[in-house]
Amino acid sequence: MSAFMSAFASLVGSLADLLQPFFQTASTAAAIILFTALVRLAVHPLSRAAARGQKARTKLQPQIAALREKHAKNPERMQKALMELHAAEKVSPFSGCLPSLLQMPAFFLLYHLFSSGSIGGTPNSLLSHDLLGAPLGERWHDALAHGGLFGQAGFVYLGLFAAVAAVATFNYGRTKRQMAANPMTPAAGPDGQPVPGMGAMTKVMPLMSFLTLFSVAVVPLAAALYLVTSTTWTAIERAYLYRDTSAAEAVVAPATRGAGSSA
Repeated sequence: MSAFMSAFASLVGSLADLLQPFFQTASTAAAIILFTALVRLAVHPLSRAAARGQKARTKLQPQIAALREKHAKNPERMQKALMELHAAEKVSPFSGCLPSLLQMPAFFLLYHLFSSGSIGGTPNSLLSHDLLGAPLGERWHDALAHGGLFGQAGFVYLGLFAAVAAVATFNYGRTKRQMAANPMTPAAGPDGQPVPGMGAMTKVMPLMSFLTLFSVAVVPLAAALYLVTSTTWTAIERAYLYRDTSAAEAVVAPATRGAGSSA
């Protein structure tokens, strides 16, 4: 693990060196943002596939309902028929989970890298790097302890909180507009069964983006940059991929967000 972390630290350092002429002392922060964008770009084909899969599953709902009615007294036969239907239509009920799962290691690598005092037995030099005076290895409570809410580091966090709040407000407004334009019908899962609590989830889900504010406050600043960048990417990506999808379908579709969070 230490060798792997050393290699990852070298990668971040190399990206920072590449960007140093453009971003000067903020080059490491810029490298983290670039790394996040590269991760999201790498999983974007899976996000597109997940969106196509969700639309395909929506079109299958009438056939799924017919199978449920036909095999209502034989659950095993119904499950087999549903699997055969998904296989015939080349639709995976679980494809939407992959983008989120593949992003998690990147987030935890950054979290671990900027939470460790040493890497491979040597001091972690990346902890000395900062963004506009806010150390990348410290958290919001450190910023509050050194300068307060409106100190140099505090202002960096206020900027991140403002960015997350703007993205969350965008997500909330977009979902509300979708709901108004597309009155929802009861949503169903891959087995055709109504999703338990979907009505409540549809109302609460737009507000979940605001929970990223809490995540940004408690993780190292480097990991917070990953969350903010990934959350912003997710909002733009989902607005495009699900632009012709009703609010209910978009909520059922697993969010392709950055680990931790954020929609």
